[in-house]
Amino acid sequence: MCSRHFSARVLVPVLACLLLLAGLPARRADAERVYLDITASEVRKVVVAVPAFVDKKGSDATGRRGLRMAELLGRALDFHGFVRVLDPARYGGLQDADWKKLQADYVVRGSYELDGNRLTVEGRLYDVAEDRLLAGRRYRGLARQQDDMVLRFADALVEEFTGEPGISRTSIAYVSDDTGYKEIYISDVLGRTRRQVTRHRHLCVSPRFTPDGNFLAYTTYHHGNQDLYITDLRQNRITRPLSRRKGMNLAPAFSPDGKTMVLTLSKDGNPDLYLLDRRGRILGRLTRGEGINVSPSFSPDGKSLVFVSDRSGRPQLYIMDMASRKVRRLTFQGVENSEPSWSPKGDRIAYTSLVDGHYQIFTIDPAGGTPRQVTTAWGKYESPTWSPDGRQIAFSRSRNGHSEICAALANGKDLRVLFKLKGNQSYPQWSPRPR
Repeated sequence: MCSRHFSARVLVPVLACLLLLAGLPARRADAERVYLDITASEVRKVVVAVPAFVDKKGSDATGRRGLRMAELLGRALDFHGFVRVLDPARYGGLQDADWKKLQADYVVRGSYELDGNRLTVEGRLYDVAEDRLLAGRRYRGLARQQDDMVLRFADALVEEFTGEPGISRTSIAYVSDDTGYKEIYISDVLGRTRRQVTRHRHLCVSPRFTPDGNFLAYTTYHHGNQDLYITDLRQNRITRPLSRRKGMNLAPAFSPDGKTMVLTLSKDGNPDLYLLDRRGRILGRLTRGEGINVSPSFSPDGKSLVFVSDRSGRPQLYIMDMASRKVRRLTFQGVENSEPSWSPKGDRIAYTSLVDGHYQIFTIDPAGGTPRQVTTAWGKYESPTWSPDGRQIAFSRSRNGHSEICAALANGKDLRVLFKLKGNQSYPQWSPRPR
C-alpha cells in the first residue's frame, strides 16, 4: 500500500538563477522509509485531493490562477498512473473538508503570491489518516514560469510516494503527417504544447534524443537518400548532417555518456551496425554481413547493446557485449521481434512482436526467459519507448488506418491515448528528464 514514512532530504533541483527554492517547516525525519510500488498489480490507486491554490494577497477575485494550478497539478499526478485525483466537485474545491469522509489518502494545499512579474508558489502534502504534514515546497520565479513550478512540485510529490522524481516535465518526439508530409514534432507528455522540429517537406523518421535532451537526431529523405541529421532543440535554426553516406543512415542509439552512437549504415551493401562519434566519424564496425542488423539500443550502463538481426532467418533480438563484441540471441518466441528499447532501470527490454498477424508490445529480461505481453487489445502496437523512470512505455497504436501515440504502465495497465491530434502519429521517442 501507500507510504506512511517520509524522510527529510534536499529539495528538487531548480532552474539556475530563475527558480529559487526556499525551505518550509522541517519534516520529521523517520528512520525507516517505505515507498509505493506502483508496478505491483495488487496496489490500488492513491486518492489525492488537489483543491484550488489560494492567493495569499487575495487580489485574484476570480480565483482562476489558483484553479489552473490545481488542475495542472492534478493532471500531472494522474499521468503517473498510481494516483486518482478526487473530483473537486465533491468538496467544492475548498482546501478544508472532511477528507476522511471523502476517503482521500492525501490532500495537497497550495498557495501563491504574485508581486509584479514575480511569482511564489507553495505546496504542502498532508497525510489524511495521520493528520500530519509530510512535505513542503516553495518555488520562486517569473510569472511566466508558473506551469513549470507546478510541474516541478508534481514531480517532487511523485518522489515522495515512489522514491524517484516524476516525469511531468518530459516530452515525446514523434512523426506526424498532418501537414501532408511526415515531419518530426515534440509534445510535452500532458499534450499542452506542440513544437514542429523539421520542415523538410519530405519523409522524416526515427527521432532520437541525446542523453542530455538538448539534441534530436532523425533520418530524412529530403535529399533523396536516407540521411541522418541532428538539430539543437535549444534553438530553431541549427540543423546539421551527422551521416550522409550512400544508402541507409538510420536510427542512432546514443551511448549513455552521449559521446558516441551506434547506427545502421549500408554503405558497403549490407545493413550493419557501426560505432560513430558525435561528429559522425566512424570509430568501428560492430557487425559484418550476418543478415540485416538494425534498431540498436544501449543498456543504461553502456556495456551492452540490444539490436535486431535476421541472421537466423527472421528478425529476432540479439545482445552484444560492447567490450568483447560477442553476440547472443535474446528472443526465441515469436516469428518476428523488432524495435527493442532498453529500460532506463536496465531490468527489461521492450520490443514489438508479431502475434497472430498483429503487432503487440512485449518486454523481456535482458538475461532471457519468458517474455511478458504488455498490449493485448485489437490494433497494431509498435515502436515502444520507455519513460525516464522506467515505469511507463509509450508506443504507436494503429486502428482502422489511423495511428496515434499511447502509453501504459510497464505491466500493461492504464493504457491511454496521449495526444488528440489530427493526422497520424508514429515513431514515439520519450525524452530524458530536463536538467
